[in-house]
Amino acid sequence: MDVNLQFLGAAHCVTGFKYLLTLAEAGARHQVMVDCGLFQGFKGLRLRNREQLPLMPADVEIVVLTHAHIDHSGYLPKLVKDGFRGRILCTEPTADLLSIMLLDSAKLQE
Repeated sequence: MDVNLQFLGAAHCVTGFKYLLTLAEAGARHQVMVDCGLFQGFKGLRLRNREQLPLMPADVEIVVLTHAHIDHSGYLPKLVKDGFRGRILCTEPTADLLSIMLLDSAKLQE
């Protein structure tokens, strides 16, 4: 099995956590995203949220969230808007917090 880990955020900074794990074997390819966060902070970091990801969101099968902080989960609405239709896995307390935090984040971004 071939395994590839790609860092899509939180490299050279501590925000925008997104990692893509690609597993390939015998012609099958699976993509799992670990965390899906917004870049926060100075304008230069926030502008990175508008850059196109180097993947097709529809190809991602699962997003695993480690916790609800916006720098780990806040990019989820954009990922869904761009075509993600897979499953989101997290603990029940994380899901409870996301229902509050994602709405609050959306209001702040307006």
